[in-house]
Amino acid sequence: MTDRQAQGPHPRIYPVGLVLENRACLVVGGGRIAARKAESLLACGADVTVVAPQVSEAMLALADARTEGNGSLKIERRAYVDGEAAFFRLVIAATGDRQVNARVFEDGEKAGVWVNSADDPALCSFLLPAVYRSGTVSVSVSTGGSSPGLAAWVRDKAAEMLEEDGQNIGDMAALFGRVRDDLHREGRSSEGINWAALASNEEIAELIRRQNTDRALEMIREEVAKGGARAENALGSFCKEVHP
Repeated sequence: MTDRQAQGPHPRIYPVGLVLENRACLVVGGGRIAARKAESLLACGADVTVVAPQVSEAMLALADARTEGNGSLKIERRAYVDGEAAFFRLVIAATGDRQVNARVFEDGEKAGVWVNSADDPALCSFLLPAVYRSGTVSVSVSTGGSSPGLAAWVRDKAAEMLEEDGQNIGDMAALFGRVRDDLHREGRSSEGINWAALASNEEIAELIRRQNTDRALEMIREEVAKGGARAENALGSFCKEVHP
């Protein structure tokens, strides 16, 4: 018995964020589900190849709607060729035919290529979580393949919390990124900054809600420059409210 078999159908997973921009990815299948998978890859800037004997309207629409700088998409109307998974960094099998998906998965295992088979955790070396995005912020939720529906529900709950009162977490991330880049240019580390405290600072949050990003950026820089004393106090109050 392998370690994976001993863990059961839903093994422990290691959450990771993959940088797929300009990297070759393969989608095997041309239906609606395959189109959704291809769309997600394109959104990350991947160079996507789709192979399928038949291609759905959803996939063709995706090709028509592709915009410059949003990855590349090549559709090949043919069957999957044994072994071709080895030529890609990431592979998604969504054919609706478990035998074909199994061949793709086995090829990936031999070549050391990560493969996901739609709705079949047993034929996956990686799982696709439910994802909420706002700008550069991504919140991913996974149940280890046991219940994608529950993962989507938790994701939606997290999205509601993050968007409460109209706060744009993506805008906040962009401002934090600018301050972090400033620190690095000055040869300073950003590891000692209490970013969580700054995120809970109501004055900064309100400025972002009102789209006054210039003043919000100025205030973040001020807090960082003086050691984040006010932010530390804000975090302390926040933690007491959450964990009294």
